[in-house]
Amino acid sequence: MFPYEHIIQIEKESKVPVYRQIAISISTAVKNGTLKAGTHLPGSRELARILGVHRKTVIAGYEELDKQDWITVIPRKYVKVSENIPVLKPRKWSHTQTELPYEKRFSRPFRMIEKTVGDDKVMDAPLIIINDGCPDVRLSPIDSLLRTYRSLTSRKHTIRNANTGTAQGTLKLREEMVRYLSVTRGLNISVANLLITHGAQMSIYLTAQLLLNAATTIIVGKPNYPVANKTFEETGARIIEVTVDEKGIDTDAIEKICKRRKIDAIYVIPHHHYPTTVTLSVERRVKLLELSKQFSFTIIEDDYDYDYHYTSSPYLPLASGNHQGNVIYIGSFSKMLDPALRIGFMVAPKNFIEQCTAFRKIIDVGGDGYMQNALATLIKEGELNRHLKKAKKCYHQRRDFLDALLKETLGRYLSYTLPTGGMAIWIKLIPDFSIKKLVRSTRLEITRWDEKENAFRFGFASMNEDELKQAVDLLKAGLQKSRR
Repeated sequence: MFPYEHIIQIEKESKVPVYRQIAISISTAVKNGTLKAGTHLPGSRELARILGVHRKTVIAGYEELDKQDWITVIPRKYVKVSENIPVLKPRKWSHTQTELPYEKRFSRPFRMIEKTVGDDKVMDAPLIIINDGCPDVRLSPIDSLLRTYRSLTSRKHTIRNANTGTAQGTLKLREEMVRYLSVTRGLNISVANLLITHGAQMSIYLTAQLLLNAATTIIVGKPNYPVANKTFEETGARIIEVTVDEKGIDTDAIEKICKRRKIDAIYVIPHHHYPTTVTLSVERRVKLLELSKQFSFTIIEDDYDYDYHYTSSPYLPLASGNHQGNVIYIGSFSKMLDPALRIGFMVAPKNFIEQCTAFRKIIDVGGDGYMQNALATLIKEGELNRHLKKAKKCYHQRRDFLDALLKETLGRYLSYTLPTGGMAIWIKLIPDFSIKKLVRSTRLEITRWDEKENAFRFGFASMNEDELKQAVDLLKAGLQKSRR
């Protein structure tokens, strides 16, 4: 008999399921000519005996091969290599090509997108990366989320409904979100008011595309989240910057602008402003809502890290107040769990959500139904709340540890205001030192820095104490080379 035990290689330690290893080995043998078209293969019992595996494993491997047309299965009779092997060699239709076409530059006119501030990379491979404020994935319940995901992919009814109604977000996740946002943020909404997106940035983009154009004006903070600014610029809208101080965006300045010209929207990050981390005061929150009613502008509220507050209870979002439907509320699970988990959400009146959903379909038919429903389970079973409670305590300790470390080691180089929450500190260098030189001279990669402000964001949440010490030591070494 043909020595199948030699061509079918099974590695018990491999993460690839055994049935797939069997399928891969047989298809490889067909492709390289070891097994010819029409060759009869052993029955499932015989091959299971030869390989020392369960018969059901062999049956699963044969089913995989049958689906891909590598073999032909005649029930209760035989299994053979397909007569029509699905390997097609592409035929050349041009013999004149002498160079690789994609090594050339694209020659036709097309739009150029400028790099975002902070895109510069250090010359050498970084020893450590200071991000702009990301969660520590090592603490996240990703394993639990993925177990639920895998469970959903094995059930017939969830497979059948996985892609149903995902343009607005699965009903299961939106139902859980209605309850979750009511308890945590005081939002009184229904499933019709929710759109699930691929992160907060998609929500900002959809909102901008529907609200703004060349005839409109939007107010943003100064400094501000640069990607949001670029999104607004792409619509052709006029952007007016208003200073952000220790109490948040200056609402008195906003009022003066509104009295002079028509304002269509204001983009605000009230909880922990990006990049400065300051919190919008109660007085300014009240005034901003009053101005919105008086001058009929939309408030785009980006609440990307609402869940992390340390020294006091957080203020409820603007969206929880009496705003007559003119606040579009944006959040993200990326800051709760993992930056790679691209699930965000938008809350708005039903008619606006419907139009955002319709516009989204132009470029994206919907989200990952399995992942959205797995996340819904995580919320429903209380796993998300337990994680946030644990993470908040850990991040609070890391913030205080970094605070002490910065004061002890780098106090003469920089200044900052310790934020009441969030996952980053906005650090300003004293004028004698240059952030641009620091970025280029150190073995650190600083992902968010601002040359005009001579400042950078130090994301502390994703680093343990040893990593924070290493980052501060590298900063000190870099600062010693960064004097103007």
